Amino acid sequence: MATECTAYRDTKGSLHPTPERATLADLADVLGRVGEEGGMTAGVAKLLLEKREAIERVFAEHDIMLANIEPNDAAGEVVPIKGGK
Repeated sequence: MATECTAYRDTKGSLHPTPERATLADLADVLGRVGEEGGMTAGVAKLLLEKREAIERVFAEHDIMLANIEPNDAAGEVVPIKGGK
């Protein structure tokens, strides 16, 4: 007898049994090949997912820093424009 099952599709169309596995596949795809023959990609993708909160915090802080600088001259140097020393 046929039964219904739930699967999660990654951006390439592959099916996965859990949302985490689909997300890990998408992250690995974004990362491309890491290390010899791409063997590290899955591990790096898992680490990114596990450390997501801290990584998002770092990127948010980075965005704040970028918002506080502006180009100074044609050479592309940047100088603080708010709250900098």
